[in-house]
Amino acid sequence: MLTGYYAAALAVMYVALAFWVIRQRFRLRVGLGDGQQPDLIKAIRIHGNFAEYVPFMLLLLWMVEQQQAPSWQLHMLGGLILGGRVLHCIGLWVSSGTSIPRFFGMISTFSALLLSAGFLATR
Repeated sequence: MLTGYYAAALAVMYVALAFWVIRQRFRLRVGLGDGQQPDLIKAIRIHGNFAEYVPFMLLLLWMVEQQQAPSWQLHMLGGLILGGRVLHCIGLWVSSGTSIPRFFGMISTFSALLLSAGFLATR
């Protein structure tokens, strides 16, 4: 089951992002909310964005796998998901505004979503 490998890698990334939020909370002494601290706001949003997209994308990947898609297709989708999320995190870490990694991270994310939907709709 290939989805499990991508889920495991993304779970590690999720925990790393959560620890980054926790680290910022300790450093800035903010227990709840964001304390209007730009570094904490950024960490919270990067973690939140990850949490908003990844579960649905993993569900779609799992559904594509259940439709017995070829392994190359699953790796393509999984790679787009994982690579897109890594690029998006890097892009937001570098700049709160637009950045090349953030742009390509979202292109990868939307590509994975649309390709998954297309595959499922044509089965």
